[in-house]
Amino acid sequence: MKAIVVTDQAAGTAGMTLVERDAPEPAGNDVLVEVHASGFTPGELTWPSNWTDRLGRDRTPSIPGHELAGVVSALGYGTRGLSVGQRVFGLTDWTRDGTLAEYTAVEARNLAPLPGDVDFTVGASLPISGLTAWQGLFDHGRLRPGQSVLVHGAAGGVGSMVTQLAGEAGAYVVATGRARDRQAALDLGAQEFVDLDRDTLEDVGRVDLVFDVIGGDVQKRSAALVQAGGTLVTIAGPPEARPADGLAIDFVVEADRAQLSEIVRRVRDGRLRTNIGTVATLDDAVAAFNPTERPTGKTIIRVRP
Repeated sequence: MKAIVVTDQAAGTAGMTLVERDAPEPAGNDVLVEVHASGFTPGELTWPSNWTDRLGRDRTPSIPGHELAGVVSALGYGTRGLSVGQRVFGLTDWTRDGTLAEYTAVEARNLAPLPGDVDFTVGASLPISGLTAWQGLFDHGRLRPGQSVLVHGAAGGVGSMVTQLAGEAGAYVVATGRARDRQAALDLGAQEFVDLDRDTLEDVGRVDLVFDVIGGDVQKRSAALVQAGGTLVTIAGPPEARPADGLAIDFVVEADRAQLSEIVRRVRDGRLRTNIGTVATLDDAVAAFNPTERPTGKTIIRVRP
């Protein structure tokens, strides 16, 4: 099978290579998925799990990519809940070979059925952004109707999902970003927009929940805006500052079949829009991940036409 591999962490996406590899064998409780589309997160190659296994041993050359949409082509021993020929999408394990390949083996529990009227490209764009937004808002942030949410990077992959899901849940959404992101954030349902280059963040006032994807100084200043009993949720690493009378939580997204099903149901209903930018073939993936201009939206590799 064709696959993208990496061997040199320092090289980043420039070190990606298209090679021929043997297709993996599904272990117990796995399924082998014929990948039709794969999503890729720009900072993924900085994650240690791409380079070492859970025991710290080198596992290169490794196949990156953890989001996929495709068709089940084989079942491992004891696998239940999915069937050969079924359309699926989901999030693969961090320390196993990933989805930038024609086939990948993944635990069945990490996948959800992909409805026939949802394109594979859309399905592959949902798992990381959608699950991160869902888990940050509802599992960790305990968001309730009527609360206020400050969403950083509101027009980005994760932030756009957070903005939409928070609004649907009945929250008052204050979005942040750069000037070019203002209209996109408002179109996604934000009630207010803060230009981090020109506006004063502190003018937002107190909020119930901060969803941070930036870290650094913005995260520190945001912690001071969390009102008593509120929460700062971040995916930018351990928080450097904490609310005076609230919680600070950093987390790593996890696969969840039920949540994936809720997310794709909202996509089908038109309540949730995904943020897709460049769509390229597997043969053109290396060039797509090394663009000459800053991309907008998530890059999706269409493995099969």
